[in-house]
Amino acid sequence: MPSDLPSDARILVVDDHVEMGRMLQEPLADAGWTVDLATGGQEALGLIRSRVYDAVLTDLRMEKVDGLDVLAAAHAVDPELPVLLMTAFGGVESAVEAMRRGAYHYFTKPFRLDEVRLYLGRALEDRRLRAEHRALKQASQERSGLGALVGRSAPMRGLYELIDRVAHAAAPVLLRGESGSGKELVARALHFEGPRAPGPFVAVNCTALPGPLLESELFGHVKGAFTGATAVRRGLFVEAHGGTLFLDEIGDMPTELQARLLRVLEDGEVRAVGSDASRTVDVRVVAATHQDLEARVKEGRFRADLFYRLNVVTLRVPSLKERREDIPQLVEHFAARSRARNPRSRVTSLSPEVVAALGAMPWPGNVRELENLVERLVVLSPRETVTLEDLRPHAPVPEAASPLEQAQEGVWTLRKLEGEYIHWMVQHCGGNKTRAAELLGIDVSTIHRRERER
Repeated sequence: MPSDLPSDARILVVDDHVEMGRMLQEPLADAGWTVDLATGGQEALGLIRSRVYDAVLTDLRMEKVDGLDVLAAAHAVDPELPVLLMTAFGGVESAVEAMRRGAYHYFTKPFRLDEVRLYLGRALEDRRLRAEHRALKQASQERSGLGALVGRSAPMRGLYELIDRVAHAAAPVLLRGESGSGKELVARALHFEGPRAPGPFVAVNCTALPGPLLESELFGHVKGAFTGATAVRRGLFVEAHGGTLFLDEIGDMPTELQARLLRVLEDGEVRAVGSDASRTVDVRVVAATHQDLEARVKEGRFRADLFYRLNVVTLRVPSLKERREDIPQLVEHFAARSRARNPRSRVTSLSPEVVAALGAMPWPGNVRELENLVERLVVLSPRETVTLEDLRPHAPVPEAASPLEQAQEGVWTLRKLEGEYIHWMVQHCGGNKTRAAELLGIDVSTIHRRERER
């Protein structure tokens, strides 16, 4: 078999002339492919519905169930399954109709076997490339879209619903939330879940650069616009054309730049520093801040008109302490990612006691702080399972009071005590609700119901 043809594929050959089918089956099998033979269209339909094929090679003219029926059945199972047809010269018109319906190629009898192998190889290679493209696209979406956001808590489910609704809008979005809560991940999800996903996603932190440099970074400059401007710079608005520009910590943007940003948002035009000409840009702006912008407006440190322009759609990103039930899932996610980055690490898991302790910590740095601590544990822990002994040198391990101890400090109803005890047991089991239900002697559905009631 030539080295440039894909191997390890399963092919279905369909022909109601048994000798013709066998004449094709043997050389295709010699080429390295697994080849099934159907001696008629009806048999082919059964095989297509019961087995997974990478390509179908079928005769066009067959009694009762012909090649067009086989084509339709194949695409009903898998719209991307390549179907190649064989026909006598008189059936070319029908073969062209089959191509219109999605057939990959057709051969006119008599044909050469090397031609069949060539086009089958091309069909299989095209199928492989499409599968790889889908996998890469899915991986990209998981890293950058909703798949990059971890958590099933009520605040996160509400956020997912809002992202899904807002992603397809054109209006600016203002993300509000504490530092480290994951605002950039939300901005990426808005971009990659919406129609601008094929375009660029460009991010800049407004606190990372002083005013003059930030102005040049955002709007670009012409050569000689200022000392050190030895070359033309396009600017991030131009780079983000057709996509999304994420302005992180916009509350710290200098007031003189706020006016320029407002003009871009209103006019859709950007002018480089030192230039007399404007350039039209198509950019969706997503801004983020942890600051109280209303207070900054009252103090005169943030323009009211810019605030109103940005505040068309506001999404609030919950802090980690508002979504503690997500901590076990976040820990598992960060541990897996850290192990991939540190293949020499011995760590394979974190003990339930460690996960419960992490769930009780205050986390002023939010998800970012949790991620950094988990990676530190994965890198430095000397054993396969991280224990409380491994955790104590890196973080204060709180002695969490049991629900009974907390209830003794006030007056709790039995229902509240029961609900808090169920929640405490789930944390104690590292988020494993099935194990918690076993220890409590209840059905896991009871845990889910009581969580919804909290």
